[in-house]
Amino acid sequence: MAHHKRTTVIVASAMVALTACAPAGYNGANSGAAEPVAVAAAEPTAAAEPEASAAPEEPTADQAPPSDVKLTDELVGKKLPRMGKVVTDQDGWVLYRFDKDTATPPQSNCVDKCAEVWPPALTDGNPQLQGVSDDKVGTVTRQDGTRQITIGGWPVYRYIGDKKPGQWKGQGVGGTWFVVDPNGKKNLTCLPTGTPKAVAPPASGGGDSGGGSTYSY
Repeated sequence: MAHHKRTTVIVASAMVALTACAPAGYNGANSGAAEPVAVAAAEPTAAAEPEASAAPEEPTADQAPPSDVKLTDELVGKKLPRMGKVVTDQDGWVLYRFDKDTATPPQSNCVDKCAEVWPPALTDGNPQLQGVSDDKVGTVTRQDGTRQITIGGWPVYRYIGDKKPGQWKGQGVGGTWFVVDPNGKKNLTCLPTGTPKAVAPPASGGGDSGGGSTYSY
């Protein structure tokens, strides 16, 4: 864990093409033929989109994640139908990378509300690896001092818009989020039509209703 590293076609044909690339759980029979898979898959909400925070502050020393934070204990490289190569955590949730992060050097720029929608894959040491090479896996220290897993130098995340393991509704969200493969590269096998929006952050006790905000991640 050392390195901080798509003229016309008939409607029936169109529907076959769309559903062939739909995430797990997508039911094309309930949608109009003209509706892009991406929109159905991402389930955009009317809520405004959370904003990735500005340049991060200097990280503090490594700290253990809070006791109520679930750690990523295992990385599993596998193939999913239609999508191909992905990496999941121990529970089968697909992991993603963010274009606004950097890999050289590794740095996470998804914090605050962004991190509520895209929870970072945190670790307290050495996650077990299956189908992912040890030399591709590392960690980066986040602003709060916790350690986030990197693959190929890229910090990796889950997406709260995925409602069950094996879904990839986060693919292409905002034009910046993509399923990560076991080498840390973007899996571009199954891209959405258009640019889906992220789901809204979880409701909190705060006063921000998201009414006039524009989320940029």
